[in-house]
Amino acid sequence: MTAAFSAVGIVAADMGASLEFYRRIGVDIPDGSDGLPHVEAKLPGGLRIMWDTEETVKSFAPDWQRAPGGGVALAFDCGSAEGVDRLYAELTAVGYTGHREPWNAVWGQRYAVILDPDGNWVDLFAPLE
Repeated sequence: MTAAFSAVGIVAADMGASLEFYRRIGVDIPDGSDGLPHVEAKLPGGLRIMWDTEETVKSFAPDWQRAPGGGVALAFDCGSAEGVDRLYAELTAVGYTGHREPWNAVWGQRYAVILDPDGNWVDLFAPLE
């Protein structure tokens, strides 16, 4: 048997706030999901993002605690350098925390890092050319 990567899970302190952030990035999240304890959205290519509330996770892992600093980042291709700049500006304008303003990375991409409502790094990128 070979395991197939299928989904990324996010534990949300505030489900509605987390879903609103990812909707602004462009993830197609079902309407009416904000009050649910578990939500899934399928991404292009078949990968899924899944959200669970802290309460949901604690229902099967009572000792669960949020790890400081996380260590996982999600990355979104914005299509163009201008797209990176535009999305970063839109997200910070409505109050999301910018972690690193857009820059031209040495590896040939326009790159920026913003934090989702739970402090997870979200990378915005696009080729420079």
